[in-house]
Amino acid sequence: MCLYAVSAWGQSSSSRLGVVVEAKNITLPAGSKAILPCHSPRMVWIRDRLKDRQRVVHWDLVRSSPENSVERVLDMSPGANQRVYNAYNKGRVFIPDSAFSDGNFSLTINNVAATDKGVYTCNLHHHYCQIHQSIQIQVDVTKSARKEKRYYDGEKTVFVVLLGSSVVLPCVNRRPLWREGLQEDQQQVAHWDFQPPGVRPDKADRLVDLYASGERRDYGPLFAQSKMSVAEDAFTLGDFSLFISDLRPADKGLYSCHLHHHYCGLHERRIFRLTVGPPLLPDSTPAPRIFQNDEPDPRVEPPRVVNVFIPEHRSYFMQHLGYFLATFLLLGFIVIALIMLTRRRKKRGIFYYNIPAWFLLVYCNLIYKNNIMKERDMAKDCNKGEQKLCISVSKHNN
Repeated sequence: MCLYAVSAWGQSSSSRLGVVVEAKNITLPAGSKAILPCHSPRMVWIRDRLKDRQRVVHWDLVRSSPENSVERVLDMSPGANQRVYNAYNKGRVFIPDSAFSDGNFSLTINNVAATDKGVYTCNLHHHYCQIHQSIQIQVDVTKSARKEKRYYDGEKTVFVVLLGSSVVLPCVNRRPLWREGLQEDQQQVAHWDFQPPGVRPDKADRLVDLYASGERRDYGPLFAQSKMSVAEDAFTLGDFSLFISDLRPADKGLYSCHLHHHYCGLHERRIFRLTVGPPLLPDSTPAPRIFQNDEPDPRVEPPRVVNVFIPEHRSYFMQHLGYFLATFLLLGFIVIALIMLTRRRKKRGIFYYNIPAWFLLVYCNLIYKNNIMKERDMAKDCNKGEQKLCISVSKHNN
């Protein structure tokens, strides 16, 4: 399903049809069920016969000293007397008693004093309709009649009032919201429209009308056939979503949800472009057959078992080769170490420590006796190594 906002719909829509607050494209396969969401908590209908308590007006004063303190001047609700919070202001500061009938909530200040200087705020609250409005007016006090004036400083209106005179701070709202109107259940309406491709918005077909009083009007056989439906408790939950079952190509087009609350001044519209695609293909995998007593079907050939030997990976061969080479190098290192140690011990006179001394003495005497009879040149034939060995033995004997 593909959803994305389309801002161009809101730009091209007619203002009399309501403000477009949502626009979506929805693509669904044929035969499926579509849900076009339309929610608004402001359209939840609560049967409160004491609706006058839902409206209130109050004037506040913000003084520059000390430290921008806020002071409640007065407040009033329909059917109740206005309440003045400062005893000094009683009879001096007031608003008309007919404020909620004619929409004039202006504040009158008689005998203006220096303590009246500051920023006044007119606050209008309608809790049922969730509307809050405020108007700010700045009051400055002067002792010169020439300086008395009224101007706008870019953010609020400024009144420069002569000390001891009277001033009226305007706060007027003529909307029917702030005055007695018809029953709210007759003012809340929700309806769905269907616009086939190529049809203008003002020529759209009406699908259903819903009223907060419980009245319902269906247009065409679609709702009677339960192909389209809206929840019965729509105004209780604020959910006016449209349900469409068994989608067909003829259902594609623009669907718009209109929410009107004439008492609260609410006019909203939500648009959905529904596109019906091809139906989903059924799963081609056949379901397994179940046989009684777990007996196999004789027509089914038993599976053949084939043993497959997977050769080892190349990395396994390299690993074993590495182990072999490491062992061979260790053995070679040990042999070389033994050879080097043997040569070093030979150079230090290993025959002297391994051959007995008496055997060397007898051997040297025999050589001496044989050579003494020979000529001097024959003595040179004696091994130099033997001469050194004899000399070392003779020194040892001496």
